[in-house]
Amino acid sequence: MYNSVCFIILSWVFAVLVFPGVPARSGDSVLKDNITVRQGDSAVLKCNVDSKVSRVAWLNRTTILFAGNEKWSLDPRVVLMENTAVTEYSIKIQNVDVHDEGPYVCSILTNKKPKSTKVHLIVQVPARITNISRDVTVNEGSSASLMCLAVGRPEANIIWKHHSPRGTHKFVTEGEYLELRGITKEQSGSYECIASNDISNPDVRTVQITVNYPPFISKARGTGTSVGQRGVLQCEASAVPRADFEWYKEDRRLFNGLNGVKIENQGKQSMLVFFNVSEEDYGNYTCVAMNTMGITNASIILYGPGAMHDVNGAAVLHRCSVCLALTVTSFYLLKF
Repeated sequence: MYNSVCFIILSWVFAVLVFPGVPARSGDSVLKDNITVRQGDSAVLKCNVDSKVSRVAWLNRTTILFAGNEKWSLDPRVVLMENTAVTEYSIKIQNVDVHDEGPYVCSILTNKKPKSTKVHLIVQVPARITNISRDVTVNEGSSASLMCLAVGRPEANIIWKHHSPRGTHKFVTEGEYLELRGITKEQSGSYECIASNDISNPDVRTVQITVNYPPFISKARGTGTSVGQRGVLQCEASAVPRADFEWYKEDRRLFNGLNGVKIENQGKQSMLVFFNVSEEDYGNYTCVAMNTMGITNASIILYGPGAMHDVNGAAVLHRCSVCLALTVTSFYLLKF
């Protein structure tokens, strides 16, 4: 019995696949259809039959899936649809994967005349990022290269977006690779790689770029303080890595807790605090900000309430060769 069934099925395959060029006679038409499903979903392959059908089978290329109600496929995901119409002979492929894509044939034998219904299964795969660059740190003025690879069917489209530390974001470019030359501190921040192909929600991954740059003193504020009162000089510097601060009066470095002053460093801000201002404290002070990328300084004035000064009490940025020489020496002595 098994051999006879096998012979009949193989005869169908031979008739359908070996002689596809033979013209179909009346009632032997071949139907073609495409079924598109997403990876992980189920695909239902339908085949219409009638009462004159004596034999019927489903094939995938040259592999027999079902012959009548008898299952030949060893794949547990392939099942014969039940509770369908009498004129329907359909199968379901559960949890569809990419390797399931391809042609399927419902082979029908009617009055010993073979005919078939052909279905082509198309499997779509959501975009997925498979490889992306690690976070990177570069010096200002150098170059940075980012990579983002993704797979998907249809092919994944990749775009890059930049989110700056200031909270702004904008489109940068399209494609797997992002090249940044002569990078500036404004280009630091997170870069989003967004891979999409409209099959599902985009896949998003992030790369962080840190740009090292020398200190830039953004605020240097003097103050007018009466003798005997508390006085504060403020100095603020942006830098990556974060700046170290030193304070000088003329060419003499000031230390925390000595000569009635306290140095308070909080993040990118440094304050020189006078507990009890005296006449000798009035004058010009230098705030020095430094990191491994460079050094800068600003002049800040502590003055009496009746002294002449600019309206805003703002300090003037300048370069002092003696101060810088002392600063460079002390900085590297501390670091090493």
